[in-house]
Amino acid sequence: MRREPFFWISLFCGVIVVGFIVLPIFQLMTEPSFDMMKQTIIDRKVLSSIGLSIYTAGAAAAISFIFGTPFAYLLARSHFKGKRIIESIIDLPIVIPHPVVGIAFLSIAGKNHWMGQVFAELGIRMMGSVTGIITVLTFVGMPFYINAAKNGFESIPTRLESVSRSLGASMFSTFFRITFPLSLKSMLIGLIMCAARAVSEFGAVIIIAYHPMNAPVLIYERFEAYGIAYSLPVSVWLVFLCLVLFIALRMLTHRIKGAV
Repeated sequence: MRREPFFWISLFCGVIVVGFIVLPIFQLMTEPSFDMMKQTIIDRKVLSSIGLSIYTAGAAAAISFIFGTPFAYLLARSHFKGKRIIESIIDLPIVIPHPVVGIAFLSIAGKNHWMGQVFAELGIRMMGSVTGIITVLTFVGMPFYINAAKNGFESIPTRLESVSRSLGASMFSTFFRITFPLSLKSMLIGLIMCAARAVSEFGAVIIIAYHPMNAPVLIYERFEAYGIAYSLPVSVWLVFLCLVLFIALRMLTHRIKGAV
């Protein structure tokens, strides 16, 4: 069949977009030598920073799941005055410059703020701690999870829940037997997006905790101190490990979709 001009325009734009994404990543992944990659991966500081990035991103995703799931369901099933304002507030961390996020959390964690005084009494330290890193990563990643989970809940017909309730099931039982399994794929996608956003965060983290260093901060430090050649291998390992992680999660999501 003869292709219309619009098809070729679309194909050309697709090639430009894919090339724009692939070319710098390909250059990044192929530039370091094998010996450089080997020496980098046995560096304890590198392993510690990558491990910290994965751990804190996973913790941020878990917190978003625990607190964000019930709230996302409420937003999906309820209509009330001010709902659009609440949804805008949820999206606010996406557009706030992320160094501002770190500064904002430092301001409430200081000794001059009542919350900072409460933290001090409880022995919670925000500045220069893993707790502080997880806090800001949750802040920047949670909107992605809530929005994905909310879309999943909205896609489920309310009549399925109504039938379950009419048969005597409680709201709690209906949620975990009907709504939760049907929206699991959307929630997993939200967790992937939340973790991906968290593992790549730099601006908020470097304000709240230069030490301990996660991978983005370590890459920045090595780039500033030694230049691009010294920071490239760490960047490649972080990209590679994240790629493996998210491919595994995507495969899990596909399997759950087939099962459901």
